[in-house]
Amino acid sequence: MPKEYLGEVKQLGKFAREEGLITEAQLDQALKRQKEVGGYLGDILVDMWLITEETRLRLLGNQHGIPYMSLKEMENIDPKIARIIPEVLASKYHTIPIKKDALGLTVIMANPFDVMAKDDLRKFMSCEINPVLGSRKAIEESLKVIYPQMEEEIGPISDVLGDLTNIQVELKRDSDDVAVDIAKLEEQVREAPLIKLVNYIIANAVDKRASDIHIEPSEDRLNIRYRIDGILYDIMTPPRYLQMAVVSRIKVMAELDIAERRLPQDGRITIRLEHRELDLRVSTLPTQFGEKVVLRLLDKGSFLLGLEQLGLEEEGLAIFKRSITRSYGLILATGPTGSGKSTSLYSALDFIKSPEKNIVTIEDPVECQIKGIYQVQANPRIGLDFAMGFRAILRQDPDIIMVGEIRDQETAEIAIRSALTGHLVFSTLHTNDAIGTIIRLINMGIEPFLVASAVRLSLAQRLVRRICDACKEPYTPSKELLDSLNAWDIVGEEPVFYRGRGCKRCNTTGYYGRVGIYEVFEIRPELRDLILQYNSPGLIKNKAVELGMATLYQSGMKKVLRGLTTIEEVLRITTEDD
Repeated sequence: MPKEYLGEVKQLGKFAREEGLITEAQLDQALKRQKEVGGYLGDILVDMWLITEETRLRLLGNQHGIPYMSLKEMENIDPKIARIIPEVLASKYHTIPIKKDALGLTVIMANPFDVMAKDDLRKFMSCEINPVLGSRKAIEESLKVIYPQMEEEIGPISDVLGDLTNIQVELKRDSDDVAVDIAKLEEQVREAPLIKLVNYIIANAVDKRASDIHIEPSEDRLNIRYRIDGILYDIMTPPRYLQMAVVSRIKVMAELDIAERRLPQDGRITIRLEHRELDLRVSTLPTQFGEKVVLRLLDKGSFLLGLEQLGLEEEGLAIFKRSITRSYGLILATGPTGSGKSTSLYSALDFIKSPEKNIVTIEDPVECQIKGIYQVQANPRIGLDFAMGFRAILRQDPDIIMVGEIRDQETAEIAIRSALTGHLVFSTLHTNDAIGTIIRLINMGIEPFLVASAVRLSLAQRLVRRICDACKEPYTPSKELLDSLNAWDIVGEEPVFYRGRGCKRCNTTGYYGRVGIYEVFEIRPELRDLILQYNSPGLIKNKAVELGMATLYQSGMKKVLRGLTTIEEVLRITTEDD
């Protein structure tokens, strides 16, 4: 039972008795029933028809010194104030803002003792939260009235912008980067219309499955672009004068310095939307027309996939499983930013975790929390980089270690040494293909014999857009395109090709979602000998292909021949040389 309600069990009945609402005999009867069935005494008094729900709440508020607001008083709530917070927060915590002043934000709450709810609201609004007690049922009824109107109003972006005329007047004079009244700007970024606009930009991005939001100022307008399935799309162009206000609002949410506009800044925002928790990584960059902001949307639920869902072909999946279930060695994932490396490694850790194993990670940032795994957030500002964290983890008796990225020789040496002394180590590198990881480690100063002995597997990967299932159709590519491909060598028979016609579900692109293509490079004895002899990357790759490794291009073509993606998409991501 929450400690905030302990007093309710001890005293609420006494308060009701002192006000003459119940008799001593009725109180004794209620206490006896409480011993039999459990629960709160106030609820039992309501169930026994001795007091009303409104009376129970009023007594509870008096007991804890918290004002109570009745259903009738809720009818006078100003909808504009109520909409300061997004619907997802209001519904999750059964709360409605009713007043904003110098003392903070006053909100009516069904449970004003919920510390987590008040902390989340305080972080979102960047001010103190002053709770008022209200009926859960009454709050739910009020929310139905408030937020349907908001959804209709927030639909057309023109309606949202129409509420921002006051900000236009105040910020026009600041558009030429002259001195800015920070106090005035801080006041404006907490106004409901601007909050609504930024919430709209984020919620709309989530609805469209965007992975990134780009807020880009130009000479005469503000561009909002979303990266969807790896491609950037123009979404909206709010007036140029809103640039500073929008950027400042995002900075407030990410707890960044709104007064600093000359240096890049990095931050993080956590939001709850549609019963999901999303992290937004925020990066600001000063440009000639003002600060450019990119928000990376990280859906914590999307990182944990079953290994079969990653998109590995049957043989590659078997090699991957065999490598990650060994007791020691170095497993490397490589590819550009946004290619799914973290998802592959998180899924591998989730697959091999067990109560008998001590698994510790050092990451920047921790993108997904996995039960049963101990994860460390790197913080270079205080000296906790990957190398320092790695050394500390080794003193924690680990069986399996994941380091977010091998960026320097020191981290590489620790990873190699750990893999050779009985630890299974996972990490990432930025190279063009799987063989490139070996060359990169050697170029970092690691001896080839150490690399050949420690590395078990290198996994190169890319994400290609998946054909939309709703408008998928067979078609015949041009003869010139087919003649330029070696698709026939992969299957040995004439295949059927598919494409997306374009529909409402995929926004007429023909693609919906993405799937991985992989290059699974297992260090076999024959390949180990080539590495020890300082052979060229091309020779090592040719030998790996001879031994059965599929290149990124070949993996992509297999996805084409299975009807998962298109030839054009594979050629966009890879080349035949891959």
